[in-house]
Amino acid sequence: MLTDRDELDCFLILAGELHFGRTAERMLLSRARVSQLVQRLERRVGAPLFLRTSRRVALTALGRQLRDDLEPHHRGIAAALERAAATARAEGPMAGPLHVGFTTPPAGELVLKAAEALRVSHPALVVEVCEVPLSDPYGQLRSGAFDVAFAEFPVREADLGEGPALFTEARVLAVAAGHPLAALESVRLEELAGVPLLSVAGDLPPYRRERQAPARTPSGRPIGRGPEVTNMQEALMLVAAGRGALLTSAHTATYFARPGVVYVPFADAEPVGFGLVWRAADHTGPVRAFARAAQQAADGA
Repeated sequence: MLTDRDELDCFLILAGELHFGRTAERMLLSRARVSQLVQRLERRVGAPLFLRTSRRVALTALGRQLRDDLEPHHRGIAAALERAAATARAEGPMAGPLHVGFTTPPAGELVLKAAEALRVSHPALVVEVCEVPLSDPYGQLRSGAFDVAFAEFPVREADLGEGPALFTEARVLAVAAGHPLAALESVRLEELAGVPLLSVAGDLPPYRRERQAPARTPSGRPIGRGPEVTNMQEALMLVAAGRGALLTSAHTATYFARPGVVYVPFADAEPVGFGLVWRAADHTGPVRAFARAAQQAADGA
């Protein structure tokens, strides 16, 4: 039996007030409309729910039974709607473009999977994707050009928040094909003393610069410094020319295969984690929704 929500609301308010006038005032309806809703519900049930006289209104035994059965469900529905509204208020509008930056091809693929999932769950939330410059990992995020971005971890910036690492990769050394290290099955961090490392130009935080091009080996031996680069193609051109080696992630061997460059895995370097980063003050609903979609995409990869 299908029942109108207004009928149930009217019944429960009248069951509490036992007064048609006050019920009409609370519902912002006329007394005639309240009577109409009650009568319609009584027809659905098949018996009177109230005893009406010129002096008083009272519940019938059936009315008391229906009130007792409905009240817990009615409170549950009201609480569920309030929780949904509170979540919507906290998350803000789930519409408009969400600008997402990515740093590596695997990160870009994960961004596209998350964007496709959001296209179904939040069709008004349009995800626009753009590459993060190698030489400026946080600048466009801070300026507002991006709302959220994939970044190499760790991120130690007071104004930026981050989620968990969504995937990790082993580290490799890109060297010229004719370099002695190119013939090895694996290389150790201590062997970096034998080749200058290319470094990324730009205003990188010291911890990022040290991780990308460390100044010393684990034992303290100095590591030479090669030219500075601004993008991956420039870096690999210099590697192939024997101008230096590049410490990078394993995906580079797959997405940037190049004649004259050999990728040698490390035997002792910690893997690199990648995850989402956003402005700490702008952890909005769309950002949270994207983070959930990205986590689900990573879990299903």
